[in-house]
Amino acid sequence: MTKSITLTQRTFAFLLGGSLLSVILAFNFAHQVAAKDTVEEGYSSLRNFTDVLALVQKNYVDEVGVDKLVNGAIKGMLQTLDPHSSYLAPEMYKDLQVETKGRFGGLGIEITVKDNLLTVVAPIEDSPAARAGVQAGDQIIKIEDEFTKDLTLVEAVKKMRGPRGTPITISVHREGSAGLIPIKVIRDVIKVKSVRYRQLDDGFVYVRVAQFQEGTAQEVLKGLNKMQKELESQKIAGLVLDLRNNPGGLLTQAIEVSDIFLEGGIIVYTDGRLQSQKQKYYGHDDGNEPEYPIVVLVNGGSASASEIVSGALKDHKRGVVLGTQTFGKGSVQTILPMENSGALRLTTALYYTKSGNSIQAKGVTPDIVVPAGRFPKDSEELLEEDEPSITKEKDLKGAIKNPTGKKKIQEKDEKDKLRAGSREAMKADLSLLLEDDTQLEEALKLLKSWNIFNRDVPADNSGDVVASDHSKTSEK
Repeated sequence: MTKSITLTQRTFAFLLGGSLLSVILAFNFAHQVAAKDTVEEGYSSLRNFTDVLALVQKNYVDEVGVDKLVNGAIKGMLQTLDPHSSYLAPEMYKDLQVETKGRFGGLGIEITVKDNLLTVVAPIEDSPAARAGVQAGDQIIKIEDEFTKDLTLVEAVKKMRGPRGTPITISVHREGSAGLIPIKVIRDVIKVKSVRYRQLDDGFVYVRVAQFQEGTAQEVLKGLNKMQKELESQKIAGLVLDLRNNPGGLLTQAIEVSDIFLEGGIIVYTDGRLQSQKQKYYGHDDGNEPEYPIVVLVNGGSASASEIVSGALKDHKRGVVLGTQTFGKGSVQTILPMENSGALRLTTALYYTKSGNSIQAKGVTPDIVVPAGRFPKDSEELLEEDEPSITKEKDLKGAIKNPTGKKKIQEKDEKDKLRAGSREAMKADLSLLLEDDTQLEEALKLLKSWNIFNRDVPADNSGDVVASDHSKTSEK
């Protein structure tokens, strides 16, 4: 009887093991079949490519080299992904490395592609392009006598670069203009002044960040410390941080600038397919974070790194964002070097703010919307904004989707107006500066009212306290 039971257990174990082995083999076979189908599908597509290559080489009206055809295929492949993925030839890869150091040759404009047309995101402050009158939103139709339709960003940049002091004419289409506007620009070595600052009044200060490059965070700290010393015993009462027409730059500097004002928590995080693309960046409590209120100025030319800073300060309730909707450039480009000394600039992840909102194709929504235009006197009709219609990330062909009136009467010529954050604006009389800059004027008013509502109010004649608020001026 015992022998019979032992035999049955062995038989059961053998049958169970055989069944498991059969399941494993069946699963492995199915996996191999699926993998084989995937591989065969890939080979089929490659066969189509080589067939087209052979037919073009054999039948095209002119003889075409294989290198030219393959490079064209690479260009077309990357264009089907999104507007920011591209191939960098060796010389363009070197130029990209130079640009992030804040010194490079060219016109001084940040461009993107919309509907196969080169479009200006923003001219770099005090650059040859800005001085020549190039504006955010301009569509570059021609470079010299060559039309730009279907040019990649890399190709366009290459055509606009040249020796210092040489002229180049670009023809742009601008919102509201009847025809093309030719703009002559004298090439120069672009020395980007990343940070400018000045005092406003009553202890309020202004810091303008034109671009995030090496050393930007240190320049911001230097400016704040210098203005604090100039105020002597009086403490800084409030800060206007101007990120308008800031096209972005280095992620590390955006994080460091945000960290100046934050005691901790997530500043921004990225999410992509690979584990290495899932990164979180935190603020640190250094014990010397300022407590004064902050108003952050943004507009449609504020993109990428500037959206990270404004989004972080907004989500942490550390600052009020004022202006118009930002550009919406919330994707991460990774530079992947290649053996030929070139590189791929490939979109690999998306940025998310602390609250879990993606910046991509949406941007940062201001807490207080203030257009650049003003209301006319004795009229309730809103004038058209001074700033032109600016292309946003969501308007670009192939952009990654978010996962979640009358012309104002000028009191002076447009050319005489003070450009926001310019060298002239830093030295101008405050009343003239505020006259030209509606958004800065509203920011200063907000800071002043903020302090009024958060200060201690003395008792009235009866001895009763009228109002009191002992809370800090900002929420950490």
